[in-house]
Amino acid sequence: MKALWFVCSLALAGGVSSLDSCSYQMVNLDVYLYAILAVSEKSQTFCPFIWVSMMWKNELVSWNPQQFCGISQVAVPRELLWQPDLVIMEHIEDSNKIFLMPYIQFSHHGMVSIEDGFRVISTCKMDVYKFPFDTQSCIISFSSLIYTDSEVQLQSFSNSSWLTRGSQEYLQTQGEWDFLNISVAEGKVTLNSLQWDALKYTITIKRRPMLIVMHFLLPLLFFLILDLSSFLISDAGGEKLGFKVTVLLAISVLLLMLNDILPSSAGRTPLIATYCIVTFAFMLLSLLEAVLVKHLIERDNAAELPTDGEPHCKQEAVGGNVSSTCSADEAASCEQECGTKGLTDSQLLQLVVQELRNLRRNCPTQTAGRRETRPRYWERVALRINVAFFCLYLLAVCLFLLYLFLEWTA
Repeated sequence: MKALWFVCSLALAGGVSSLDSCSYQMVNLDVYLYAILAVSEKSQTFCPFIWVSMMWKNELVSWNPQQFCGISQVAVPRELLWQPDLVIMEHIEDSNKIFLMPYIQFSHHGMVSIEDGFRVISTCKMDVYKFPFDTQSCIISFSSLIYTDSEVQLQSFSNSSWLTRGSQEYLQTQGEWDFLNISVAEGKVTLNSLQWDALKYTITIKRRPMLIVMHFLLPLLFFLILDLSSFLISDAGGEKLGFKVTVLLAISVLLLMLNDILPSSAGRTPLIATYCIVTFAFMLLSLLEAVLVKHLIERDNAAELPTDGEPHCKQEAVGGNVSSTCSADEAASCEQECGTKGLTDSQLLQLVVQELRNLRRNCPTQTAGRRETRPRYWERVALRINVAFFCLYLLAVCLFLLYLFLEWTA
């Protein structure tokens, strides 16, 4: 055992200069997704917990196991051996590492391996056009900080399908997201005519939309259906206007939720924002149409519709008593009729009073009956506007919902 430690000490002494023995150092790298901790569309950040497995060959660390009691693998403190200085290019916080293995393992062939856990807070350019039915792809790139591609080269130890299968087995929590796959690709980082090797791991995740659908999309659709059903309410009273205003205020409260979800700027207007704005516009137009119909009906009620060819009765206040008089033509005809009969003045006066009472009793009822049977022009216009607007409104809502369905499922 002392001899083994002597061999290791020699290797450790020259471990830092291991890059001098060859033209470049090949580092094999694997990344497995362990948990999806947070995804923020507002700040465009992605926070996963990943396991990073690295393996490389140190030619200065090797021995014959038969000479050292069959020992083929040794673990030493990680500070004693050279390690590739790999960094995550997309990270935006310094404290990404939360679990570092205290020891590093190497075999008698000189193969060194190490595994670390990272809580990464990285930038992720998200497309929220199809929110909440969107799929996001976030990239985590590994590259050396000091050594160029002529000194350290990176290579993926496993292919994309193996990494996806392993991540699905290790994955512990996903939150509102479903993990789809991990793809790996090799690349280069160029700066000041120098190049560094890089490995880009693309993590593809899909949102679980049920929460947004149940708490936002369906209530908005229900309010739209309520607005359609409000056309069954009579326009004569003010209940229809009050109902539409209440529904419009309820949608205004729902729209405040989008401010906490969607980013302030995006390449394209999200479909959910279009859904909210157009629905609000539909209900606003419906409210304006109800106001117009109500105005026409009130105008028809306030209009005076006199009847032609009928005696007009008037009420006059004479000495505190209300009396009714007929037109001059009728009075003349009455006098002619009475004169031919040769009635006395008292009988003539009684006859005139009786006629006035009859006219006072009969004129208002006849005129009201004629007004009810007379066609109401503005009410008919309002009814036609209401029917035409409802048909167009229903057609526009159906076409708009069909468009959203096709866009979200495309």
